Amino acid sequence: MPAAFLPTGAKSLKLGGVSNFQAASMSEGNPVKLGLVIEGGGMRGIYAAGVLDVLHDLHLPFEGVIGVSAGAIHGCSFVSGQKGRSLRIYTRFCRDPRFFRFRNWLRTGNLVDNDFCYREIPESLEPFDEEAFQHSKMGFWTVSTNLETGRPEYIRMRRCKGEMEPLIASASLPYVSRPVRYQGKLLLDGGCSDRMPLKAFEAMGFARNVVVLTHPVEHSVKDRDAALARLFYRKYPAFCTTFENSPVDYEKTQRYLAGQAAAGRIFVIRPRTAIPVGRLSHDPAQIEAAYRMGHDDARRLSAEAAHWCAEFTQPRI
Repeated sequence: MPAAFLPTGAKSLKLGGVSNFQAASMSEGNPVKLGLVIEGGGMRGIYAAGVLDVLHDLHLPFEGVIGVSAGAIHGCSFVSGQKGRSLRIYTRFCRDPRFFRFRNWLRTGNLVDNDFCYREIPESLEPFDEEAFQHSKMGFWTVSTNLETGRPEYIRMRRCKGEMEPLIASASLPYVSRPVRYQGKLLLDGGCSDRMPLKAFEAMGFARNVVVLTHPVEHSVKDRDAALARLFYRKYPAFCTTFENSPVDYEKTQRYLAGQAAAGRIFVIRPRTAIPVGRLSHDPAQIEAAYRMGHDDARRLSAEAAHWCAEFTQPRI
């Protein structure tokens, strides 16, 4: 845990990669809070769904899950314990014009038919287990971007039915989605401000985290998504600045991730090569191949991940 988030009076001296505050907590029999952080990436996010289905079977003691955009969508089904649900939805509906089509955007201002994706699918076509979600031992957070402030919003969802706005906002891509109004705020995709919210989760007390990424380590961000921000969002200059700076911020985050991994504070699962699926693919075979990549990578690392989690979450006498 960064020194800035230690309790008053705690020292930041490191003892074998663990602060002496954390070492004292473990020696007193208190386990460290374990979190799960999931990157987005459009249809590439189905890689994360493959990883999550393996983690589901490992029964790791996660106390919190935070996801960005597609990572939030797949994380939601993970918290409700619905293994395989994301793959079924994406392969079944990727060719359905209501799932996402540019004609939707021309007609409604949204690339995605929100009524179909966030009401009809979870209520009847691929039912979401609301009861399991609400009774899960894992808290669930989404990340979205506040249009007016340009800052990320980390919203805890205690229920989904009737309160889907934070999830919709997290995956509402700029330019092709209408901003989502929630609690007086205008929100868009979380990837515009915080693509990998590890620091935010650490600040919430999750000292150890499994991190699921959707880019290989050698990936270099060359993001031109913000090129038209000043035209489309000229009323929101703070958002434009944040969006324009997001590639640089992401590279800084990658360096931070590398340092945290080297120190043993995070366990990273990421693709070894680029995920072979387009950001807005309509090809079920591509989607399943990307899912299998995530599933296979997680299976390969499953024993190591379970051992790593046990080190920090089991009380020490």
